[in-house]
Amino acid sequence: MNVKKKLGFIGAGNMAEALARGLVENKVFKASELIASDVDAARRRKFKGALKIEVTTNNLKVLSSSRAVLFAVKPQTIDAVLTELARAAGGEGNGASRSGGLGAKLFVSIAAGVTLSRLEGALGGRARVIRVMPNAPAMVGQGMAALVRGRNATRADEAFALKIFRAVGDAVALKDEALLDTVTALSGSGPAYVYLFAKALADAAVAQGLSPELALRMALKTIRGAEENMRRSPMTAAELIRIVASPGGTTEAALKQLGADGFSDIVARAIHAAAERSRQLGRVS
Repeated sequence: MNVKKKLGFIGAGNMAEALARGLVENKVFKASELIASDVDAARRRKFKGALKIEVTTNNLKVLSSSRAVLFAVKPQTIDAVLTELARAAGGEGNGASRSGGLGAKLFVSIAAGVTLSRLEGALGGRARVIRVMPNAPAMVGQGMAALVRGRNATRADEAFALKIFRAVGDAVALKDEALLDTVTALSGSGPAYVYLFAKALADAAVAQGLSPELALRMALKTIRGAEENMRRSPMTAAELIRIVASPGGTTEAALKQLGADGFSDIVARAIHAAAERSRQLGRVS
């Protein structure tokens, strides 16, 4: 079959939609170069109507018509998808194939906790696989993703995957898959920590007399401004803190209280807990 699509999505949920939109809007791919499958008719309508991307209920059509396939399904669903593709390719992914051979395809997975060995085992020894940990801000073009390539994936495959995820923010390549547990704890779960911090700031300001609307508005703008300043400045975080925290001033009083309450230790323990849970989920799967 003459392969026309550069990328096919199996699963057309929110993350797949964000990636597809970023790829098209940033002119990485044309809508005509993408295809997506999903069991949910509403998700298919979203892709076809808003993004003008071809849709189907047939995962095997995505496999046969795409040079690369991106798994954007839930971890509890992926085994069924992998089995379906492997059987279609001639039995457990041996590459023999009316679908073009799994060994001839690049597979990119964003299924949380699903390891490279699990993906490669299901798709066959020659499968080219890349595992990615994205995060929710990709849905507003501010994502942070980390990826690791499997034993058969090439540097060109890695560059291709980086191009996909940089269309919705930033992406980095790692050599050690074990580091994805830390990535999960930092950038994967990290948005929730920021939401919690913003809520805590706003709630505290409300308790001091500000309206909820104004308190949240000020908290969000403060976080965004601090992030932008920190990203642009050549100074370290410690140096930036010293600039704001004048001796004997209000910021110093707040920082002393945060230190007394063990703020940095609380954050460290939270990251450790999330990373350990990620490891546990990987072992269970």
